[in-house]
Amino acid sequence: MERNSPDTAEQSSFDVVVLGAGPTGLACGIDAKRAGFTVTNIDKGCLVNSIYNYPSNMTFFTTPELLEIGDIPFASPNQKPTRQEALEYYRKVAEHYKLDVRQYEPMQRIEGSDNSFVVHTTDLHGRNRAYKARKLILATGYYDLPNMMNVPGEELPKVLHYYREPHPFFGLDVLIVGGKNSAAIAALELWRHGARVTMVHRGEGVRPSVKYWIRPDIENRIKAGQVRAYFNSTVKEITPDNVVLNTPEGEVTLANDWVFALTGYHPDFDFLHGLGIQIRGDADKKPVVDPQTLESNVSGIYLAGVLIAGMRTSEIFIENGRFHGQAIAADLKEKLRAVTVTA
Repeated sequence: MERNSPDTAEQSSFDVVVLGAGPTGLACGIDAKRAGFTVTNIDKGCLVNSIYNYPSNMTFFTTPELLEIGDIPFASPNQKPTRQEALEYYRKVAEHYKLDVRQYEPMQRIEGSDNSFVVHTTDLHGRNRAYKARKLILATGYYDLPNMMNVPGEELPKVLHYYREPHPFFGLDVLIVGGKNSAAIAALELWRHGARVTMVHRGEGVRPSVKYWIRPDIENRIKAGQVRAYFNSTVKEITPDNVVLNTPEGEVTLANDWVFALTGYHPDFDFLHGLGIQIRGDADKKPVVDPQTLESNVSGIYLAGVLIAGMRTSEIFIENGRFHGQAIAADLKEKLRAVTVTA
């Protein structure tokens, strides 16, 4: 095939285009393919990009069978599988179903309407591509958009919203902002690998939702003074050498080298608004979808995974989002009159 210049879009046609190649997006692709449709998954990153960007030594909080998609068993010797095992599992599933996954193709814009959408992307080499689709499934997740603290200095390069591994922070002063599982795990790993760790959280203590095998560990480290913690407190300012906290005892200035602002993430609401998808509520910001079919108020555009939950991202995980593709495929068969085939 002749290569296209960056200004010329290569165009392909599919019954269904799935935006996102995480576990939910892959499940949607599998279910659409099983229902007899031509389908492609498009992702701006790699396959299951969010899981790839999880901490290197992360262990899932759930058991393997709850991560399964496409009726493919997730074999693991561990009660709680590791990130590495999950990456291998989802690669094998994609291979088994011969899914057409377009990686490293950020979406630029979507044009058209029901039965005649065009998704414009740019591939890894800067070439423009266009995908015609009868229906769209949005399964883009939320991990790429952190909740900002909106404080002076948050734009400094030492402020990170993702934690990967502890080694680079040995011997340094690290502030962890947050009180949930991710914050507790990061604090424990960093402390155990030689960082000087401080936690700051606006709540009264470590969140009750922190997993039962993690919470006593972090609370004991705090009680022993091994991890310093400020509760009912917030970050006021970040400077190159310090952080300033608002605490019940007044302002506190701490020496600081790195900040992990593990304050959670949210879906791309501007993207949804731009497509005409309605959002309910100022707090929850849940997109309008049919609870049975998961079709949005925009005909032909379906939502899957955590997007449906708006700001309430803790309501949907892989365990329940993996079934969204089945509901969508059932509606597609009614509307597109496809013949069911065996994968």
